[in-house]
Amino acid sequence: MSHAATIKAFDKDAADYDALRRKLIPCYDLFYGTVITLIEEHGLAPDARILDLGAGTGLLSEHVLRRWPQAHIHLLDGSNEMLKQARDRFAGNPRLSFQCAEFSTADLAGPWDVIVSAVAIHHLYDDEKKLLYRRIFDALKQGGLFINAEQVQGPTPAIHALYEKMWRDQAQSLGATPADLEAAALRMATDRCAPIEDQIAWLREAGFAEADCLFKAWRFAVMAGWRRTKGPASTKPSS
Repeated sequence: MSHAATIKAFDKDAADYDALRRKLIPCYDLFYGTVITLIEEHGLAPDARILDLGAGTGLLSEHVLRRWPQAHIHLLDGSNEMLKQARDRFAGNPRLSFQCAEFSTADLAGPWDVIVSAVAIHHLYDDEKKLLYRRIFDALKQGGLFINAEQVQGPTPAIHALYEKMWRDQAQSLGATPADLEAAALRMATDRCAPIEDQIAWLREAGFAEADCLFKAWRFAVMAGWRRTKGPASTKPSS
């Protein structure tokens, strides 16, 4: 499945995307809340510069902006339709900027105080994830923070099947209809999730000497890496 197919799927569902988040992410409050808690614990200047990768409709950026209304946030996403929703959400706010581009290859610019991403990076192939983590490290200020709130793969097929079952059962209990689940399944057909253990290892290889998973509920996890060292990320290929 190409990245173009992923973008097409999200273009199609952009208008209804936000309405279903609490049903399709059963741990919604803790999932997004962990991102905010991590930034609070990290410490952030009121006018900090933040990059939101795979920003979509701006849902995560909205949570950040509620807590840090003076922050400058750059939203980068490959779907024009999703970014249209974000532009409407933040209409008239000069502290937000928008860029339509595939974040797997786009210039991340920087340096940023914080880089965040929510349910986006799992659409990349594993080699692309590894390269992106290195580019994220390079785009952060020294002392910067990267947070990835993500869908992850189970460590074994049996455990991953349990993740799938629990997600479906919990989503249905929260009111997701068969049509909602079918539409979500079409989007998820482009997923390329990776296990937490692999991703923490890739973050460390990228230069994040301190990296960990700080929250997990079945298929949903929040991982973070702190840039404590000077210099660029290692470009040595992983074995």
